[in-house]
Formats: sequence, C-alpha cells, structure tokens
Amino acid sequence: MKKILVAYASKYGATAEIAAAIANTLGENELDVKVISADAVNEVQSYDAVVLGSAVYAGHWLQGAVDFLDRFKKDLGQKPVWLFSSGPTGDGDALELLNGWKIPEALQPTVSELKVRDVALFHGKIDTRKLNLAENLLVRAMRGATGDFRDWDAIRAWAETMVTSLVKA
Repeated sequence: MKKILVAYASKYGATAEIAAAIANTLGENELDVKVISADAVNEVQSYDAVVLGSAVYAGHWLQGAVDFLDRFKKDLGQKPVWLFSSGPTGDGDALELLNGWKIPEALQPTVSELKVRDVALFHGKIDTRKLNLAENLLVRAMRGATGDFRDWDAIRAWAETMVTSLVKA
C-alpha cells in the first residue's frame, strides 16, 4: 500500500478541511494517507507521494507551506508531488479571481524545479466570526465576499485524478 502525505498550511481551518477531503478520497481508494499541518512535518522520505496545500492571503501562501517546500525540496524532487491553493471567495471562476495564477508567482521556480504533477486552485472560505478586527476591516474595505465558496465535488474530483496516477505507478 502506498503511503501518501497530505500537508497543509491553514490559518483558520478551511484549507485543513480541504486537505482532509483530499485525504478521505485517497484513503477510500486503499492508499495509506496521513494528513498533517506543514509545520508539523519532520520528514517526507517515508512517503511515496506528497500533496501540499496552502491558504492564500494577499497573493501569498502561508509561511508554513513555503517553509515546507524549502525544507524538503531535495526529497520532493524525487517523488510525485501535487500542490493546491485555497483562497479566492465569491462567485466566478477561481482562476479569474486570482488573475490567472494557481500558485503565487514567487513559488513558480520551485514548482518548475520539482516537476509538480498538478497544481489546483480552489475557492476558499471567509468566516468573519474568526477574523480579528483588522482582518474584518480589510475584508470590508476590499469588498471581499464572505462565506464558504469551496466546491467539494471539484476537490474530490481532483483527488481522484491523483488516485489514477498513483495506482498506475
């Protein structure tokens, strides 16, 4: 049975929930999956493949995910890797809402170097009850859409594409 790591960086838990949904889909297909915060990962050598995701704030991944890529770049270059970003809220195509990018521009060289299998962009969630005063003011000033805009069917479908790749490998 192949061991898969699903690591994530999540500020308020919405991206962690996406990671859990991906892991559930992989696990339903007889893969041995571990879901863990990117900050808490100590090694990736024991895994056959890695999925890493981060929430996106102001066009950037959370530092925990960026640090994960830096810490494990050498090992990640030797195994299948998938990446996902979670962030835009509101109606419409997530890619258009982020002006055509799936991953922050600063990470593009690393993504190219790793030969990542796929990069996905999912809508996110903003729960104003979890935000501090400054964040709430920023969301209002930017007229950000609040609520849960995650597409669970799209998330599970993306995870299914990994299953196909991993089972054939």
